[in-house]
Amino acid sequence: MLDFVYYPVSGILWVWHTVFGSVLGPDNGVAWALSVVFLVFTLRLLLYKPFVRQVRTQLTMKKLQPEIKALQTKYKGDRARQSAEMQKLQKAHGFNPLLGCLPMLAQVPVFIGLYHVLRSFNRTGTGFGQLGMSAEDNANTANYFFSASDVQSFLDARLFGAPISAAINSSQAALEAFAPFGGVPTTLSIALVAVPLMVLASVATHFNSRASVARQDDAAKANPQTALMNRLALWVFPLGVLVGGPVLPIAILLYWVSNNAWTYGQQHLVYRKIDAEEAAAPKPEVRSEAPKPGAKPRRRR
Repeated sequence: MLDFVYYPVSGILWVWHTVFGSVLGPDNGVAWALSVVFLVFTLRLLLYKPFVRQVRTQLTMKKLQPEIKALQTKYKGDRARQSAEMQKLQKAHGFNPLLGCLPMLAQVPVFIGLYHVLRSFNRTGTGFGQLGMSAEDNANTANYFFSASDVQSFLDARLFGAPISAAINSSQAALEAFAPFGGVPTTLSIALVAVPLMVLASVATHFNSRASVARQDDAAKANPQTALMNRLALWVFPLGVLVGGPVLPIAILLYWVSNNAWTYGQQHLVYRKIDAEEAAAPKPEVRSEAPKPGAKPRRRR
């Protein structure tokens, strides 16, 4: 059903693996890791303009808060009129609430697609979404854009001794599929790579949220709903990465870390650019009512 997501994701991953594999070797774990990282960078580059529009949308919304509150007060007892006037206000300022969600929503299918494609390199498990293949059948079955030899290359690849498609809680059956390709990895060898990535992903999530909260004005921070979401973003979501990390393959943790690193840099770059544009914009002239030197004061009749 989601082949329209799986094929593009695997296609971009295949292109980057071809690039890095030609330099480092197709079975190199670093080449596969870099392929995942640059898959993220490719997606985020495609979403750069929507992200800028998202930031401008948020800033527009921030500037419109006094007018929005005035409308809410004026039409307090008439929800239909209030909604109509809000839409007029948004339209007059070119505000589109959907643009604020687009970059985040676009990443969801990519995350799902990458997770599925990575799991499909090892289809020996019998859990949800797995096919229960034998290790031999799995190694000789293509995976979307990846040929059977690419699947074998992926199974053979190690990042500091751990397969990047393995998770800390991977079943023994899934781990044994790696036996002909560098041996069966241990849970410890996987944890030694996954845990630092989990910590990095958690810290990066916290600092990204911290940067977003720092851009809010005092009125927004005082709002109970905003304050609750800020606490969730600052502490609960980063903790969720640590709690859920053991079920995520190493490659997904790489995705999470690189995605947060890109977001942190892009966020500062875009805000700095917008701040510079606003500083350079011509200020409206304010006429002074003070009398010029030597001018006679006007007499009141």
